[in-house]
Amino acid sequence: MPANGSTDLPPTVFVLYGATGDLARRMVLPAFFQLACRDLLPAEWRLVGNGRGDVSHEDFTGRVHDALAEFGPHPDTGPWKEFSSRLRFAGGGFASDDPGSLLDVLAEARADVGADAQLVHYLAIPPTAFAGVTRGLAEHGLAEGSRVVYEKPYGTSPESFRELDELVLSVLQEDQVFRIDHFLGKEGTQDLHVLRFANGLFEHIWNNEHVRQVQIDVPETLGVAQRAEFYDATGAVLDMLVTHLFQVAAEVAMEPPASLGSADLQDAREAVLAAFRPLSPEDVVLGQFDGYTDLHDVAEDSRTDTFVAARLWIDTDRWHGVPFLLRTGKKLAASEQRVSLFLHKPDGPVTEVPGYGNVVSLSLSGAGALGLRLIAKEPGPDLSLAEATTTLDLADIPRGDPLPPYVSLIHDVITGDRSLFTTSAGLSSAWSAVQPLLDDPPAVQPYEPGSWGPVAANELAGPCGWMLGQTEG
Repeated sequence: MPANGSTDLPPTVFVLYGATGDLARRMVLPAFFQLACRDLLPAEWRLVGNGRGDVSHEDFTGRVHDALAEFGPHPDTGPWKEFSSRLRFAGGGFASDDPGSLLDVLAEARADVGADAQLVHYLAIPPTAFAGVTRGLAEHGLAEGSRVVYEKPYGTSPESFRELDELVLSVLQEDQVFRIDHFLGKEGTQDLHVLRFANGLFEHIWNNEHVRQVQIDVPETLGVAQRAEFYDATGAVLDMLVTHLFQVAAEVAMEPPASLGSADLQDAREAVLAAFRPLSPEDVVLGQFDGYTDLHDVAEDSRTDTFVAARLWIDTDRWHGVPFLLRTGKKLAASEQRVSLFLHKPDGPVTEVPGYGNVVSLSLSGAGALGLRLIAKEPGPDLSLAEATTTLDLADIPRGDPLPPYVSLIHDVITGDRSLFTTSAGLSSAWSAVQPLLDDPPAVQPYEPGSWGPVAANELAGPCGWMLGQTEG
């Protein structure tokens, strides 16, 4: 396995705040090890874990080994000896008034790789701690020239977003800030660019003249597991709608950018987010699965939404009159991540077509998969029409080497590519679009675990119906 690193990248010291927490163990540390396995880290680097506990370098290395053994890739499958030799830990927490041992450990790491090493700060911590660490970066001289990664949620309300963003941009320049949304790091989401802009077959139909409805459907069979305390303070709207689903909708609806470069993609995404019509509560259905309030850390009278379906309108010439149907929820009948464009039925001699007619869909799971639903003649003596489907699994493309979302996004942080990261302006538009819903939310409706959510959500989809689970109330 490769272990030498890329000589094209500058020496880098990564500081992982919350390094012993759940997010770091499940997602961030495995992503770093995959980067090492793929030879995508700089030739010279160190990873300094930071946390409140007094953990030795050796103990931290053991915890990283255990995390990789549980969540993969297993240490035995990659350059573990080389990787582990670059791990350090700085205990005592980190704040503006008390940096713990971080400054001393950072000085040692920089001495190892070079005093001018690039600094990358990764905040895998609760959002309530973002402000304190951000102030600490400024107070202790760690902000200038560094890159700072903020996990979601970047604000839990329009007001908290504005307060946090004002603080962050008083300490950092916008191009130093990397606000992660792992849905943008998915191979399938990135494939939306190429599918549309490199194929005339699709670009010419990507408008309201040909598309009658867009569905972005992300149902989950999982519950809230050990995240109940966090989830009960957040809910589906804040955890998924205003973040992931809005960003995917912007990817679908953007105008063609001047190029696929970072700045042009961000500009195109920001422009269409600004055209999102504020959500009317009448266009939203909220739900909560039966048994949710029985969970530990959930109040008996909690009205937190574990399901949301929304009809979003985008006020651009391209998408005027086309509803974007967004749906996600916990403990639903299936787990999917799918974008579907329903096309108008063509004028002409064929007056009736079966099923949905033509649908272009893209699965965002794994490496992504393109699906086409067509109408064909049913083989036989009669002129009978039938639905036909075909799927192109993008993992089957020759020489393909798909990257998991966190691996892709951390690599982009290292190289300075911000095209898959949300901006201050884009998030401000997203919060503006969801503000009316937060001010006047509809009643939360119960639904059975294993169903497709409240029946009322079916009415939002209109005559098309939801492509996933339409026949199941």
